[in-house]
Amino acid sequence: MPKKHVSCVLLADRHHGLTEGVRGLLETAFGTVVMVADEASLLEGASRLRPDVAVVDLSLARDNNLGWLRALRRSRPELKVIVLSVHDEESVRRAALEAGADAVVLKRAIVTDLLPAVARIRGDPS
Repeated sequence: MPKKHVSCVLLADRHHGLTEGVRGLLETAFGTVVMVADEASLLEGASRLRPDVAVVDLSLARDNNLGWLRALRRSRPELKVIVLSVHDEESVRRAALEAGADAVVLKRAIVTDLLPAVARIRGDPS
């Protein structure tokens, strides 16, 4: 079976400086990276652009609620979602995974862990 190419990655984070760095990293592996900065834009972009992967800051919603993740799962169940977090507590990771995330990557480990997480959730051979 041929390897599936990620045609579009949706990157959502309120912190522009970090988003630019993550965008640069993702652009080394994928053609199109679309950046959004709020929950409404994330949900609209996921619906309109039909990305294969979404990389989303855990704290995208100001109330730190995972409602955006549950909404993504309802509208785009096939979308692969990676949550970025500054919190390394197991309870935070578990909550994100239970809400529907495919993977959680710590922000401090983005450079080493993000692209391998994308490959893993896509099922790419190591």
